[in-house]
Amino acid sequence: MPTPSLAALPIRRLTHRDLTACADLSEDRGWPREEHKWGFLLTAGKGYGIDDPDGGLVSACVVTEYGPQHRPDLGAIGMVLVAGRHSRQGIGRRLMRHVLSAMGPTPLTLHATPNGRPLYEELGFKVTGRAEMLRGHFTPGSSESAVATRAATAEDLSMILRLDEEVFGADRTHIITRLPAFTDQLRVAEENGRIIGYAGAWPNMDTQVVGPLIARDTETAKALIASLAAHTDRPLRTDIDVRHEELLTWAKERGLVSVAFNAVMMYGISELPGDWTRRFAPLTVAAG
Repeated sequence: MPTPSLAALPIRRLTHRDLTACADLSEDRGWPREEHKWGFLLTAGKGYGIDDPDGGLVSACVVTEYGPQHRPDLGAIGMVLVAGRHSRQGIGRRLMRHVLSAMGPTPLTLHATPNGRPLYEELGFKVTGRAEMLRGHFTPGSSESAVATRAATAEDLSMILRLDEEVFGADRTHIITRLPAFTDQLRVAEENGRIIGYAGAWPNMDTQVVGPLIARDTETAKALIASLAAHTDRPLRTDIDVRHEELLTWAKERGLVSVAFNAVMMYGISELPGDWTRRFAPLTVAAG
């Protein structure tokens, strides 16, 4: 039987059962397999993909929604991939158009690489900011921070959720409540019994990714990063909003090196909701 044309192949919802196929697709494009992250995104978000008649996936992406379940305030698009053997045939554009249609009036955000940015601009996304990816072994400073940090406990969850919604600008309960299982570390910064910031560190191949990172100010963000680094031997990786110049300079002085820049893009709104001054790094660029 003749192989159906790519344009005729249906787009379907992906589930956790597609984790290996998604990781294979990442590897096909020269990305790390990132099975831990794929598993999280496929469980917490909505995956979309196209099956290859010869096996595996032609294309895939994930959308993570925030806010009310049936009327989300924001959707984050990530992990947009097309198999190398099917690249430059309009498949990524077709998948993205499907997602835009499925999301209706919901505002959307994504982090775009330089290669992906032209497609997203063609679809109507606008660049509203940038994030700088840093990676490296963290070297502690000579003086201790005045900001107190500790491991988060179950009793902290309600305060973390309130702080996160205030700073992020949308309800992320379904994401935040998964962090204790997803992260290797979840730590809070505290002042007079009140949580003024929190951060997680989760395993991604040979690194610990720092994110989310929510903090009252730059000194609190520094203290949280330093406390996470003190409890791992792995290199750290994080994606910091470039407007946080002081934190970026400090992190580079502590051994983290600039790896890449991604454009933060929006569709349907001009900027992200919430308070960017306290939002230092995302959980992952794939989930906003």
